[in-house]
Amino acid sequence: MNDASPPAPPPAQPRNPLHGLTLEAIVTALSEEYGWEGLDARIPLRCFAFEPSVKSSLKFLRKTPWAREKVEGLYLFMLRERKRQTRP
Repeated sequence: MNDASPPAPPPAQPRNPLHGLTLEAIVTALSEEYGWEGLDARIPLRCFAFEPSVKSSLKFLRKTPWAREKVEGLYLFMLRERKRQTRP
């Protein structure tokens, strides 16, 4: 007997700020916040230093897990700093 029920949806992650974000959205937000030079200063990667673009950065970061972790960590730091700056 073949049960054709749809797969269960993934569990919600309400406390994970990266949940639902694409790597492209993260790189775009960081480049807007810090600029490419600022990104290279914080995470020295060739894709941020030489002819940087979102497309070239995504290509590298998708193949390089340790670099992606650093970029995600910087994004979380940026979110914390923004939150801290908006507090009275």
